[in-house]
Amino acid sequence: MTVLSFPDDFLWGTATSAYQIEGAWNEDGKGPSVWDRFAHQPGRVVGNQNGDTACDHYHRWREDLDLIKELGLKAYRFSISWPRVMPAGKGKVNAPGLDFYDRLVDGLLERGIEPFPTLFHYDLPLALHEKGGWTERDTASAFGEYARVLADRLGDRVTWWITINEPQIVALLGYLAGMHAPGVRSPRAMVRAAHTLLLAHGESVRAIRSTAKRPARIGIALNLAPVHPVSGRAIDRQAAENFDIISNRMYLDPILRGAYPPNLWRYFRPFAPAIRDGDMQKIAEPIDFLGVNYYTRVVVAGSRLIPFLGGRMVKPEGGEYSDVGSETYPEGLGELLDRIWTDYHPARLLVSENGIAVKDVPDTAGAVDDPVRISYLRGHLAVLHRTIQKKVPVIGYFIWSQMDNFEWSLGYGKRFGLVYIDFATQQRIRKSSFHWYAEVIRRNGLEDMR
Repeated sequence: MTVLSFPDDFLWGTATSAYQIEGAWNEDGKGPSVWDRFAHQPGRVVGNQNGDTACDHYHRWREDLDLIKELGLKAYRFSISWPRVMPAGKGKVNAPGLDFYDRLVDGLLERGIEPFPTLFHYDLPLALHEKGGWTERDTASAFGEYARVLADRLGDRVTWWITINEPQIVALLGYLAGMHAPGVRSPRAMVRAAHTLLLAHGESVRAIRSTAKRPARIGIALNLAPVHPVSGRAIDRQAAENFDIISNRMYLDPILRGAYPPNLWRYFRPFAPAIRDGDMQKIAEPIDFLGVNYYTRVVVAGSRLIPFLGGRMVKPEGGEYSDVGSETYPEGLGELLDRIWTDYHPARLLVSENGIAVKDVPDTAGAVDDPVRISYLRGHLAVLHRTIQKKVPVIGYFIWSQMDNFEWSLGYGKRFGLVYIDFATQQRIRKSSFHWYAEVIRRNGLEDMR
């Protein structure tokens, strides 16, 4: 059987985020985040669960890094908890919190693994939220200060940096739908939050470049998806175009072209943020790579009854669906990467997240077999290989997630990990997909199943 080989320097990785795995929510001087408050409010999370303990990674990080080394990863993407490092979001630095990430970086390097820190993955310091959070421009300045602190401490050893994870999700689910922290429901707040998040990205790029003690490679991770109309009807095509503008181009265009898409304000003109001189130049500060988080495509049906977007997402019949209801659609990854490369030509592309939620259950011997996950990953890697063969500069692939974790408003019932976590005992169990991915990394490729 032939092997689909990847470039020799390809970065094989996994990803996690601080609030989802660390626990220790109020230990060693850490300040509260918006998720600490949100998850403690009844009815916000399935089963009224929270991230107080999660995977207890804060105390078990050595064990977790040993598993990462056993997997053979070339790189590991983790996020840094802003309120653990700066409890008020700015000003005083919490030394024990910063020390934790210093040890984590050293631990990765000692094991031969490239650290990929993400500066922000949803857990805004509560103190900043109480002053307006992402709807206030001052939060972008505070983020730049925070980035400078991290670059000063870690920038002698860290090369790769991701500024912000999925600003779209923070704005849409945190400030429009209210499904994520901080639970706001306001079109005006959503648009203002999106602009501030993009400003914060630009501020942090400048802060890292001016502070890090070694050449830094900096990017941002966007949650992107191809958007397909459910039919060829004009109303469906228009709805798909609207969804593409709001979920993809509203972020790609400013970062990579220095301007918002021209049709954006047709839908949100009453709520448009105040764009000051220099804002767009700051947002478009040159980056070294674009991180793409891809899980599935979006299929849209038009409706004149729905404001702003003029449509709704639908599930195509006959598809395979994950435990969170997303369609398995590997071809969408290739379509998306091709489109980004053709339309925007970023310096490099990185698949910064890709994965699937599966109903994983240990068998009577305590093993966890997850063939559905292996099939999902194999399909996406085969598409990715074809994309790279077309000279699209994809430099790495990160599976979401290294381990089962707290899946935000869905709690602990949805499992994405290569490592099964028994949340009652904190036992770690390597799933079948763990061993499969280790073999992919060892071969630097996968079997051609065609």
